[in-house]
Amino acid sequence: MDKTKKLTLAACLTAAAVVGSVLSFPVLGSRCAPVQHMVNVFCAVLLGWRYGVGSAFAASLLRNLFGLGSVLAFPGSMCGAFLSGVVYARTKNIWLTVLAEAFGTGIIGGLAAYPTAILFMGKVAGDVAFYVYVVPFLISTICGAFLAGLVIKRFKFSGQ
Repeated sequence: MDKTKKLTLAACLTAAAVVGSVLSFPVLGSRCAPVQHMVNVFCAVLLGWRYGVGSAFAASLLRNLFGLGSVLAFPGSMCGAFLSGVVYARTKNIWLTVLAEAFGTGIIGGLAAYPTAILFMGKVAGDVAFYVYVVPFLISTICGAFLAGLVIKRFKFSGQ
């Protein structure tokens, strides 16, 4: 796939992540948006980690500009996009990619939410983020990444 096609697909997936962020549900004080995690897995499989991280950054930025997300969207989505992209590039295994997205966003991104919250939201928000965001990030990413894995497996099974 040439660079123009990759960039166009990345833009479409970024738009899907932004629009899909209105499909969110509250979990322990966080708004969980599983569409971003689906997009991370799709980017990992179709485009690679570089486009995945770029798409995650752009989607997080747009979500913040439109008032659809918080600054905590940056570490979660970008860590998940990076790790899932690297794992897929090395293994070509969809389910390991799904697990990498869940670990990258849920654990690494959840822990990265702590210093991000302190830096941008203050000490009180940071203290809460350390204890509260890992579980909601995990719930959101497991839902979205698993759905993406099912969709990808279905397309591969159908020969598309």
